[in-house]
Amino acid sequence: MMTTHRNLVLLRHGQSTWNLQNIFTGWTDVPLSEQGEQEAASAGTALYDENLSFDVVHTSLLKRAIDTAHLALSSMGQSWIPVERHWRLNERHYGDLQGKNKRETTALHGAEQVHVWRRSYDTQPPPIATSDPRHPSHEAKYASLPLDVLPASECLKDVVHRMLPYWYDRIVPGLMAHQTVLVVAHGNSLRALVKHLDGVSDDAISSLNIPTGVPLHYQLDGNLKVITSSYIGDQDAIKAAAEGVAAQAG
Repeated sequence: MMTTHRNLVLLRHGQSTWNLQNIFTGWTDVPLSEQGEQEAASAGTALYDENLSFDVVHTSLLKRAIDTAHLALSSMGQSWIPVERHWRLNERHYGDLQGKNKRETTALHGAEQVHVWRRSYDTQPPPIATSDPRHPSHEAKYASLPLDVLPASECLKDVVHRMLPYWYDRIVPGLMAHQTVLVVAHGNSLRALVKHLDGVSDDAISSLNIPTGVPLHYQLDGNLKVITSSYIGDQDAIKAAAEGVAAQAG
């Protein structure tokens, strides 16, 4: 008998090399660290142990998310599952902060200013010019997109606005068709989705931290309202991992 609820799992990519070095990453396409690869594989094992199987996977265009999805599915024995990739699931673009060390940036601009750039819902960091090599218009993966949709900097509010069309157009139809869906993305694109799903206020979202490599399982009703949500794995370890994200300088 078909269940009435829908299963959605959100997974932040495993630790990247720039996570490890405490660098603002954004749209910079850096790889997973060795620990990140282990986190991705462990996430797949945890999902397998929960007897979850997927009909479709959605990822960003950034290889740390793509590789996390691949490693997790491989651990589950489900590498054959279709994967859809889209720039709207990319991490938040950190503008001129991208590529800069968080502690050094805090020392330069002050903890209060960097906290606003990092955690304010509607304040963007300083933007970059389109001539800046860090601007996404210089990358082949975005060559087909009009310049006016490519960000030079983003706040979380911007990420919500550019992520939600993909949610409604690509993810919701699968859930409504009773597909079990895995979304492998980034700290801020997933915070944007959690804000939408859980109805988190603009003020409260600043304190939400999503740990790397830990599956977040949602059960949704027929109207895609949340029935339950919980992280899969050791809860003490998950709490410590989330606190580690919150404690990052900058």
